[in-house]
Amino acid sequence: MHRLLFISLFLSSSIYALSLETVIQKALEANPSLESINHKIAANKSNINVSNQFDNPVLSLADNNLDKDQAMSRSTITITQKIPYFGKRDSLEGTAIAEEAVLSQNLEKAKVALVNEIKNQAYTIWELEELYKIIKEYEHITKQNIELFESYTATADNQHMGIMSAELTLSDLRIQRATLDAQISTAYAKLSYLAAYKVNNLEQNLVVWDLPSPESFNEALQGNSDLALRDKEILKSKSMEKTAELNNYPDINVLASYAYRENFDNFWTYGIGMTLPIYGTEDDKEEEARILTLSAQSLKEDTQIAVNAEFETAYVQMKSAFRIYHIVQDEALPQIDHMFELTNSSISTGGDLFKYIDILVQKLKLEQKSIAAVGIYNRSMAKIEALSGDIE
Repeated sequence: MHRLLFISLFLSSSIYALSLETVIQKALEANPSLESINHKIAANKSNINVSNQFDNPVLSLADNNLDKDQAMSRSTITITQKIPYFGKRDSLEGTAIAEEAVLSQNLEKAKVALVNEIKNQAYTIWELEELYKIIKEYEHITKQNIELFESYTATADNQHMGIMSAELTLSDLRIQRATLDAQISTAYAKLSYLAAYKVNNLEQNLVVWDLPSPESFNEALQGNSDLALRDKEILKSKSMEKTAELNNYPDINVLASYAYRENFDNFWTYGIGMTLPIYGTEDDKEEEARILTLSAQSLKEDTQIAVNAEFETAYVQMKSAFRIYHIVQDEALPQIDHMFELTNSSISTGGDLFKYIDILVQKLKLEQKSIAAVGIYNRSMAKIEALSGDIE
């Protein structure tokens, strides 16, 4: 059943365009790096079970070479059981559970990072494909104009230079299209790696939405996966600190032995012992655990600063892309369209091809900037979503 599902998914991704949401959903289910963390979490379940168990008892057998007629001659079997100080087993179990929480949060962090990478790659594909479309469109327009102006060469010798310039522009457009073709294939290969299955066609429609205020993200940023991981690490450090503190108290060893004597009565022996923490080792380990907890707390403060800086950087980039997009769409492109209107009448009668090609190249560059701005805007938003712990 699993295999049939994978085959159908492969065929559909080859023939039909997949949505970004579908790619993300399937990647979260199939990515090997996430599966590796899941295995670690499963393995830690055994560690939790073990942590609350007693140490194995020690069974020993002793004999001697004395004559059997002597009362000291005996064969003794002894069993010894270590009884940890009250609360130690619960503390070890708490540490194992805290480790599971760290692993689980690592999984969430890995999911967030994977989704962010997939979004970035998907938006790069959109940008490359949009550039490819307009390059192809401008190729077609340039060819049409070359054919148009070639009809005037018999009567107007001054058009030869214009046609040659247009042909050079056409060659440059072909070079750009060939470069983009390779870049698109490479981008799809990387997306397929991230998704853990082959993706050949992606359906997406990116736009520039309104620009939210930076304050509107404050609540969402509280769900940052890095900060959540630091919290889990602090809890684990505190649990280890508690265990180190309890280790200052001695464990009890209970023993019982049975002595067999061939010519005398057999007898039982009972005993109790304890470890003596007299060398200060436990104190040093407790101090080490306390310092590691302080270190974990400092790392959280550093992470908070890093998250704030990353958000500010992403927001500035999004704001810049927003402004560039509207400058191009609301100001520059309307001016270019007006310039085309002014030159259209002269073009139809064999006017200056240089001017027309120059305006065409200017419009192409502006549309390329517009596409790049849309890509940057959406990648910046994806980064902010990642900083908010989003996995959708």
